Amino acid sequence: MTAPSPEPTGAHLRRGPFCPGERVQLTDPKGRLHTITLQPGGQFFTHRGSLAHDDLIGAPDGTTATSTAGIEYLALRPLLADYVMSMPRGAQVVYPKDSGQIVAMADVFPGARVVEAGVGSGALSMSLLRAVGDSGRLYSFERREEFAGIARGNVEAFFGGPHPAWSITLGDLAQALDETVPPASIDRVVLDMLAPWECLDAIARALAPGGVLICYVATATQLSRVAEAMRGHGGFTEPGAWESLVRGWHLEGLAVRPQHRMHGHTGFLITTRRLAPGVRAPLRKRRPAKDAADPGQEAFGAGEWSAADAGERPVSDKKLRRTARAAAQNARTSARITGAGDD
Repeated sequence: MTAPSPEPTGAHLRRGPFCPGERVQLTDPKGRLHTITLQPGGQFFTHRGSLAHDDLIGAPDGTTATSTAGIEYLALRPLLADYVMSMPRGAQVVYPKDSGQIVAMADVFPGARVVEAGVGSGALSMSLLRAVGDSGRLYSFERREEFAGIARGNVEAFFGGPHPAWSITLGDLAQALDETVPPASIDRVVLDMLAPWECLDAIARALAPGGVLICYVATATQLSRVAEAMRGHGGFTEPGAWESLVRGWHLEGLAVRPQHRMHGHTGFLITTRRLAPGVRAPLRKRRPAKDAADPGQEAFGAGEWSAADAGERPVSDKKLRRTARAAAQNARTSARITGAGDD
């Protein structure tokens, strides 16, 4: 487990003119986005000329710069959502539309003590760290060392160094949670994993009464399985589930209409809350489904789960190593520039 580190001073806290080592998002006249890291003497090359980094260093946020071909670019510091979509990734990230729902619907507040598993590429970790602040605590658990390394590099690159509220523990959540946090000491638990129902006993011990558990799952089979496990456990309230669909709009004079493409299904979210010890939720009256299984039958989708069962594409070890090196290099660059700027 990683110990808390000094307060970070990352790009997300910067104001004023652009500095060397900062990431800058360039938008061309067609709305295409390009993310660059400013370096003295550096050049941004395209098939239509180049843009000198020195034209941006020292310029204010929200400025414009012109390439050698006369193309004007708008330069802005990237938002967290922009950074997440352009950072090195080894696993599929939790998209901003879902991370925003998780932070809001789980009511993650400044100072909260939050458990997260798994970490993936660190996208959700950054949203949770933003929400809990330096006074909170985020305990992240990840089974795969490669993913933990990628997430650590991405998070440190964004915050400019290790975040004081964050720690990563390698290992299985159900086994490591009891060794990491005291019983009934956690306010919120966020699970992005294949089989969250396997960890309900450990989560129930860690969550304080009234605490929120929210799970992010990819398939309807996973959603059904975790919902029935929450009900069968007896220590949680009746779960609620939903998904968010985001549709952009085309705005061009009077031609105002929905865009042809939209951010459709990425995953389901399901929430429940921890009951006080010894308390069981009142029996929810509902009509049984016509084809509901008998209590003695094995639950649908039971057994060992793999990433392929949830529709995930396997990630090669070669790609993971390459992504981990890129994330680590970004973190070192950000730390070096931040340290130089503080002197």
